[in-house]
Amino acid sequence: MRVLGISFDYHDAAAVLLHDDVIVAACAEERFVRRKHTSEFPREAIAFALARADISIEDVDHVVFYEKPLRKFDRILTSALSGWPRTLPLFVKSMPVWLGRRLHVRRTIQKALGSKRDILFSSHHLSHAASAFLLSPFEEAAILTVDGVGEWATTGWGQGRGNSFELPEEIRFPHSLGLYYSALTSYLGFKVNDAEWKVMGLAPYGEPRFANEFRKLLITHEDGSFKLDMRYFAHVASTKSMINGRYERLFGRARRQPEAALEQFHHDIARSGQLVLEEAMLNLARAVRKRTGMKHLAIGGGVGLNSVANWRIFREAGFDELFIQPAAGDDGGALGAAALVMAELGGVRPQPMRHALLGPEFTDDAIAAALAQRGLKAERLSTEQLVTEVSTRLQRGDIVGWFQGRAEFGPRALGARSILASPAEASMKDRINARVKYREAFRPFAPSVPHEVSHLYFDVPPGIESPFMLLVPPVREEFRTRLPAITHADGSARIQTVREAVNPLYHQLLTAFGEKSGIPVLLNTSFNVRGEPIVNTPAEAIATFERTGLDTLAMGHWLLTAKQGPVDHERGMRESVALEKSP
Repeated sequence: MRVLGISFDYHDAAAVLLHDDVIVAACAEERFVRRKHTSEFPREAIAFALARADISIEDVDHVVFYEKPLRKFDRILTSALSGWPRTLPLFVKSMPVWLGRRLHVRRTIQKALGSKRDILFSSHHLSHAASAFLLSPFEEAAILTVDGVGEWATTGWGQGRGNSFELPEEIRFPHSLGLYYSALTSYLGFKVNDAEWKVMGLAPYGEPRFANEFRKLLITHEDGSFKLDMRYFAHVASTKSMINGRYERLFGRARRQPEAALEQFHHDIARSGQLVLEEAMLNLARAVRKRTGMKHLAIGGGVGLNSVANWRIFREAGFDELFIQPAAGDDGGALGAAALVMAELGGVRPQPMRHALLGPEFTDDAIAAALAQRGLKAERLSTEQLVTEVSTRLQRGDIVGWFQGRAEFGPRALGARSILASPAEASMKDRINARVKYREAFRPFAPSVPHEVSHLYFDVPPGIESPFMLLVPPVREEFRTRLPAITHADGSARIQTVREAVNPLYHQLLTAFGEKSGIPVLLNTSFNVRGEPIVNTPAEAIATFERTGLDTLAMGHWLLTAKQGPVDHERGMRESVALEKSP
């Protein structure tokens, strides 16, 4: 049986194709249309998925949308009427969109696919739950889904066994950990639904001196539940703001304007708000552990990408192992919806998601054509030569664009569309932020390490995996000075553990670098600049190489080391800032 899962119309539109128990293809639309977090219909992602399987839409047995629009409309309308007349601006803005398009998702999909076939509908949090549990390696597990909001639910929990699961308990809008964190993001002057990572990265520079104020905003209970004090939030009535004046008065300052200087106050706000989120997530996870009695936990939903909170859950909630869906946002909803249909109608549970390498790939010939189109001369090497040359360049301080195999599904670069560098050079963090990524200086970088030796350099139990960069353990104290570029201000690092069986080329590179440097750890960040999606094609990789401070580009077996002209870093920073500000 073949199932096509689709998400769109809010953010992180995506398409996923399952064939029985195999994920044939999974990719977000943003990678093709080059608009970060795009919500538009995933036409290109669907085309890629069908082409990957060498089929047409008529060969697909079921098409499923990741949520239920009528239920979401019920929430929008009920919220607007219950808050009248404060909610008039929200009503005026949202009703034309809903009545004109969003209530007609079935027709939109049918028209776009050129087919009158029936369209199935999952619900938002069931899609998240399916993406977490059904793709996990666990035969049975507790399930926790946490995000901004789906139809009505913002949080759900339950348990799964074999091919089936249930999510009987939920917390409903307007009380939401995702929206709590979005409000914090907004108050700090960052872009909501895009820059939550910045809050998490900024937090270790601060002290939690505002934690009690945040505990007034987010109130937790012994049973794991929580609520927001809605006197401080504006997301029920406003289309423009997450917070109101009362929120600002609580902290004694107005919200920070975008690109304004970051002061210690902002560091402390980030640390305090992050800490209170961690407390709420840990409280919830402990309650789920107690209620279900399960030893394993599967996490889905956008808040599942808060890797600092995940680490605390792993260490403190009482579970033996976690599985966190790497595409935990709405893109992963497409995967979950497809997996749910496959399990319920086909009686088949997908294979465990050991990796996220599910997107497009390009042959050496296709890469050669892209190089020729730009008039560039590159050297073609054997695999062994490539690994030797790249590891040597990394050891001497080169920053390398690494474009290999199938692209990753989800927001993390995991050794397929990555920028790599030595973690041993203290200035490397500033160099990459300023001259390659064109982003803020406080932003940290993650390390990749072979799975089998990860416990030697990071404070993790032997055998524990973090293949999707979703846990943040401490760097072992004796290695912090030797790995300064990936050790964050609090001594932690968001690690990726790499298995040879999953990504043999990347594992080989890590091993070769370790033989030269003494430590098989590489700095790994996404192959993009600020405001752009991760590169998807050789042409995009080449363009990024030429307009940034990348020293080397390794694509397939091709190695490119020379640019056509000088790089204008000031222009790159200006353009990236403008791009991030765009809608």
